[in-house]
Amino acid sequence: MAGFTHLFIPGPTNIPEQVRQAMNLPMEDMRASSFPDLTLPLFEDIKKVFKNETGRVFIYPSSGTGAWESAMTNVLSPGDRVLMSRFGQFSHLWVDMAERLGFEVDVIDCEWGTGVPLELYAERLQADKAHRIKAVFCTQNETATGVTSDVAGCRAVL
Repeated sequence: MAGFTHLFIPGPTNIPEQVRQAMNLPMEDMRASSFPDLTLPLFEDIKKVFKNETGRVFIYPSSGTGAWESAMTNVLSPGDRVLMSRFGQFSHLWVDMAERLGFEVDVIDCEWGTGVPLELYAERLQADKAHRIKAVFCTQNETATGVTSDVAGCRAVL
Protein backbone atom coordinates (compact mmCIF):
# COMPACT_ATOMS: atom_id res chain seq x y z
CA MET A 1 0.00 0.00 0.00
CA ALA A 2 1.51 3.34 -1.05
CA GLY A 3 2.37 5.69 1.80
CA PHE A 4 2.13 2.94 4.41
CA THR A 5 5.15 2.09 6.53
CA HIS A 6 5.51 -1.63 7.12
CA LEU A 7 7.04 -2.61 10.43
CA PHE A 8 8.97 -5.86 10.29
CA ILE A 9 9.51 -6.21 14.03
CA PRO A 10 7.85 -8.29 16.77
CA GLY A 11 5.85 -5.31 18.02
CA PRO A 12 4.09 -3.00 17.72
CA THR A 13 2.44 -4.67 14.79
CA ASN A 14 0.75 -3.23 11.74
CA ILE A 15 -3.00 -2.93 12.07
CA PRO A 16 -4.99 -4.17 9.06
CA GLU A 17 -6.90 -1.37 7.32
CA GLN A 18 -10.27 -3.04 8.02
CA VAL A 19 -9.52 -3.12 11.76
CA ARG A 20 -8.20 0.44 11.75
CA GLN A 21 -11.38 1.66 10.07
CA ALA A 22 -13.51 -0.22 12.62
CA MET A 23 -11.70 1.69 15.38
CA ASN A 24 -12.42 5.03 13.70
CA LEU A 25 -14.99 6.11 16.30
CA PRO A 26 -15.39 9.21 18.44
CA MET A 27 -13.30 9.19 21.61
CA GLU A 28 -15.01 8.15 24.84
CA ASP A 29 -15.14 10.62 27.73
CA MET A 30 -13.21 8.95 30.54
CA ARG A 31 -15.14 11.01 33.10
CA ALA A 32 -18.58 10.14 31.75
CA SER A 33 -20.87 8.13 34.02
CA SER A 34 -21.09 5.47 31.28
CA PHE A 35 -17.31 4.95 31.05
CA PRO A 36 -17.14 2.20 33.71
CA ASP A 37 -19.79 0.24 31.79
CA LEU A 38 -17.43 0.27 28.82
CA THR A 39 -14.18 -0.52 30.63
CA LEU A 40 -14.93 -2.74 33.64
CA PRO A 41 -15.81 -5.82 31.56
CA LEU A 42 -12.40 -5.52 29.89
CA PHE A 43 -10.65 -6.49 33.12
CA GLU A 44 -12.40 -9.84 33.26
CA ASP A 45 -12.13 -10.43 29.51
CA ILE A 46 -8.39 -9.75 29.44
CA LYS A 47 -7.89 -12.31 32.23
CA LYS A 48 -9.12 -14.93 29.76
CA VAL A 49 -6.58 -13.79 27.18
CA PHE A 50 -3.73 -14.19 29.68
CA LYS A 51 -5.20 -17.35 31.28
CA ASN A 52 -5.23 -15.52 34.60
CA GLU A 53 -7.90 -16.72 37.04
CA THR A 54 -6.71 -15.20 40.32
CA GLY A 55 -4.42 -12.27 39.53
CA ARG A 56 -5.24 -8.63 39.04
CA VAL A 57 -5.10 -7.06 35.59
CA PHE A 58 -3.95 -3.50 34.93
CA ILE A 59 -4.62 -1.64 31.71
CA TYR A 60 -2.00 1.06 31.31
CA PRO A 61 -2.43 3.78 28.66
CA SER A 62 1.16 4.09 27.54
CA SER A 63 3.93 2.24 25.83
CA GLY A 64 5.60 -0.56 27.75
CA THR A 65 8.42 1.83 28.59
CA GLY A 66 5.92 4.20 30.19
CA ALA A 67 4.62 1.36 32.35
CA TRP A 68 8.21 0.49 33.35
CA GLU A 69 8.88 4.03 34.48
CA SER A 70 5.62 4.18 36.40
CA ALA A 71 6.35 0.90 38.17
CA MET A 72 9.87 1.97 39.08
CA THR A 73 9.01 5.45 40.32
CA ASN A 74 5.98 4.33 42.32
CA VAL A 75 7.87 1.62 44.19
CA LEU A 76 11.44 2.93 44.45
CA SER A 77 13.18 6.19 45.32
CA PRO A 78 16.36 7.77 43.95
CA GLY A 79 19.32 6.21 45.73
CA ASP A 80 17.63 2.82 46.22
CA ARG A 81 19.82 -0.11 45.27
CA VAL A 82 18.46 -2.52 42.65
CA LEU A 83 19.78 -5.75 41.14
CA MET A 84 19.54 -6.10 37.36
CA SER A 85 21.13 -8.06 34.56
CA ARG A 86 21.87 -6.95 31.01
CA PHE A 87 21.74 -9.59 28.29
CA GLY A 88 19.85 -7.93 25.45
CA GLN A 89 18.23 -4.71 24.30
CA PHE A 90 15.25 -4.69 26.67
CA SER A 91 17.31 -5.50 29.75
CA HIS A 92 19.77 -2.81 28.63
CA LEU A 93 16.88 -0.31 28.48
CA TRP A 94 15.77 -1.32 32.00
CA VAL A 95 19.30 -0.65 33.31
CA ASP A 96 19.47 2.66 31.45
CA MET A 97 16.13 3.81 32.86
CA ALA A 98 17.05 2.77 36.40
CA GLU A 99 20.29 4.74 36.18
CA ARG A 100 18.51 7.81 34.78
CA LEU A 101 15.96 7.62 37.61
CA GLY A 102 18.80 7.80 40.11
CA PHE A 103 18.81 4.25 41.43
CA GLU A 104 22.04 2.60 42.55
CA VAL A 105 22.17 -0.17 39.96
CA ASP A 106 24.00 -3.40 40.71
CA VAL A 107 24.12 -4.70 37.14
CA ILE A 108 25.37 -8.09 36.04
CA ASP A 109 26.49 -7.91 32.41
CA CYS A 110 26.00 -11.20 30.59
CA GLU A 111 26.51 -12.40 27.07
CA TRP A 112 23.53 -11.31 24.99
CA GLY A 113 21.22 -14.23 24.39
CA THR A 114 21.75 -15.92 27.77
CA GLY A 115 18.87 -14.75 30.01
CA VAL A 116 18.72 -13.85 33.70
CA PRO A 117 21.76 -15.35 35.50
CA LEU A 118 19.98 -17.04 38.41
CA GLU A 119 23.16 -18.31 40.10
CA LEU A 120 24.69 -14.83 40.05
CA TYR A 121 21.47 -13.31 41.39
CA ALA A 122 21.57 -15.81 44.26
CA GLU A 123 25.22 -14.92 45.00
CA ARG A 124 24.55 -11.16 45.00
CA LEU A 125 21.50 -11.51 47.21
CA GLN A 126 23.28 -13.79 49.68
CA ALA A 127 26.18 -11.32 49.84
CA ASP A 128 23.77 -8.44 50.60
CA LYS A 129 23.87 -8.95 54.39
CA ALA A 130 22.67 -5.37 55.02
CA HIS A 131 19.63 -5.93 52.77
CA ARG A 132 20.37 -2.81 50.75
CA ILE A 133 18.93 -4.28 47.54
CA LYS A 134 15.36 -2.98 47.40
CA ALA A 135 14.29 -4.59 44.11
CA VAL A 136 15.35 -7.37 41.77
CA PHE A 137 14.56 -7.02 38.07
CA CYS A 138 13.99 -9.92 35.71
CA THR A 139 13.52 -9.27 32.00
CA GLN A 140 11.22 -12.09 31.00
CA ASN A 141 11.47 -11.80 27.23
CA GLU A 142 14.27 -10.38 25.09
CA THR A 143 12.71 -9.98 21.67
CA ALA A 144 15.98 -9.08 19.94
CA THR A 145 17.76 -12.26 21.04
CA GLY A 146 14.77 -14.58 21.36
CA VAL A 147 15.49 -15.39 25.01
CA THR A 148 12.78 -16.07 27.57
CA SER A 149 14.10 -15.93 31.14
CA ASP A 150 13.03 -18.25 33.94
CA VAL A 151 10.82 -15.92 36.01
CA ALA A 152 9.77 -18.69 38.41
CA GLY A 153 13.45 -19.51 38.93
CA CYS A 154 14.16 -15.84 39.63
CA ARG A 155 11.36 -15.78 42.19
CA ALA A 156 12.75 -18.92 43.83
CA VAL A 157 16.15 -17.22 44.22
CA LEU A 158 14.50 -14.49 46.28
